[in-house]
Amino acid sequence: MPTAEVSTIIPVRNGAAFIEDALKSVYEQSLAPTEVIVIDDGSEDDTASIVKRFSRVIYEKQPPLGQATARNRGADIASQKYIAFLDADDLWSHKKLELQLAFLAENPEIEIVSGQMIQFSTSDSGQIVQHTEATPANLPGLMLMTRETFWRVGPYSSEWRVGEVIEWWARAIDQNIKTGAIPEVVLKRRIHQHNLGKVAETPIRDYLGILNTIVRRRRGEQA
Repeated sequence: MPTAEVSTIIPVRNGAAFIEDALKSVYEQSLAPTEVIVIDDGSEDDTASIVKRFSRVIYEKQPPLGQATARNRGADIASQKYIAFLDADDLWSHKKLELQLAFLAENPEIEIVSGQMIQFSTSDSGQIVQHTEATPANLPGLMLMTRETFWRVGPYSSEWRVGEVIEWWARAIDQNIKTGAIPEVVLKRRIHQHNLGKVAETPIRDYLGILNTIVRRRRGEQA
């Protein structure tokens, strides 16, 4: 199977129910990543044993420091030219990497490429039930970028439990990072009762804090 200069980074905490499907969607890519990195954020279930069934996966466990810290750690140890993130409960479409790498090759001025996503759940019989039409988004699971681009923008902030992606994108915009998107669906985002946005304590306070940080930075104030 052909491979690409991509490090796939999967943060996970207690993801035994879904991470096997997520990993299969990575390993079954039409153009597979050279490197697959799983950062276990203090799981207390069977996540580790499931991950270790897959060959060539780089598995590292850390204390429960949060998803942002796990993503940053994955990016820190990544060795390939490009990096791509995937949450442990989501799925990549079969040609995600192939299509996005082709887009970057055709548009060398673009530094981050995104795409379309759908939201889904799984029925009792195991069938995928689609809940939304395809829509663009700036979630990490849709993106592909060079490792250099990621670190130029900087790591995800670990100050908040949810919403750190919003703050990261604001920094990318402020640095005039050139972005593009392909029209195809590249991510299937799973909806379930344990989504972080549903179970996080005081998510509104986090979002307001992030907005305040962005505004103050753009005004040149100390955060």
